[in-house]
Amino acid sequence: MSNKQILAEDLKFFVEHFPFLEEVKGKTFMVSGATGLIGSVFIKCLLQLNETLHTDIKIIAIARNKAKAESIFGAADIQWIFRDLLELTSIADYKVNYIVHCASATSSRFFIEQPVETLLTAFQGTDLLLRYARDNKVDSMVYLSSLESYGTVLEEREISEDDCGYIKSTDVRSCYSLGKRSVECLCHSYSKEYGVPVKIARLTQVFGAGVSPDDNRVFAQFAKSILRKENITLHTTGESSKPYCYTIDAVLALLHLLIKGESGEAYNVANADSYISIHGMAEMLAATFSHDTKVIIDLRDDMGYAPSTKLKLNTSKLEALGWQAHFSLEEMFERLLAYFS
Repeated sequence: MSNKQILAEDLKFFVEHFPFLEEVKGKTFMVSGATGLIGSVFIKCLLQLNETLHTDIKIIAIARNKAKAESIFGAADIQWIFRDLLELTSIADYKVNYIVHCASATSSRFFIEQPVETLLTAFQGTDLLLRYARDNKVDSMVYLSSLESYGTVLEEREISEDDCGYIKSTDVRSCYSLGKRSVECLCHSYSKEYGVPVKIARLTQVFGAGVSPDDNRVFAQFAKSILRKENITLHTTGESSKPYCYTIDAVLALLHLLIKGESGEAYNVANADSYISIHGMAEMLAATFSHDTKVIIDLRDDMGYAPSTKLKLNTSKLEALGWQAHFSLEEMFERLLAYFS
């Protein structure tokens, strides 16, 4: 099965499970970070709604790289703004109903090499979009935060949205996690002071069809090792544990938050049943998909990884809005492996 077929199946699944047809008909969506994994899949889901259900959704997409956008979307009916968020001084010319703010640095290497840019893009870029949402009275906005905003939690217990772990402010790697935490506070502040209908999606790691073959995050490295029938090498002890979420489940969660979420509130987004350690995930992949693959530990401290933590996210707050996860961890990897191969 080709990668296009995998993605086509995902988009068909999305349309079949999309519950907000009347709420999105004829509406305009603005998506930042449009060439990233979640932003690009979100836009493809909207395009599929237009093609299949004739929803007449208009899409305004913000991205930096025109060539990358064209390689992902071709000549799709999208209005583009090609500019870095830090250079985007105004978007006042656009009338928008929904904002989905996906733009963010995602590479650990980038965090430790460009911590200032990581922080400024998070805070200033989001402030620009929040001011636009306030001044233009948008219907709803969702900000994509991260489970890293929880910081370090060492006890293996369920984590609700009101929990808060430790983040060392003088660690350069904290530019990402503290950036996310500070922007969550900014979103809540805009909601309380100005009535901006912004919701916070506290996402776990998301993957699926649409991941770039060049992606270097752990799940992608593991998948490529399986396909090459190589050993999986861990550069930590692999004790960090968290759940995961498939791309289509994440997109459906964002839409639930846009339509039904409470302003100023944060929601965990994950398949709670997929909670596993890094080492456990490597062992599961080897056992399920490649019996010749072994898991090897080669400790290194120069990779910029987040501190070891255990984030067993409770997703009942999101599920109360009617959302549920559909894809198990094994199915996520099965589809990622098919997409990569």
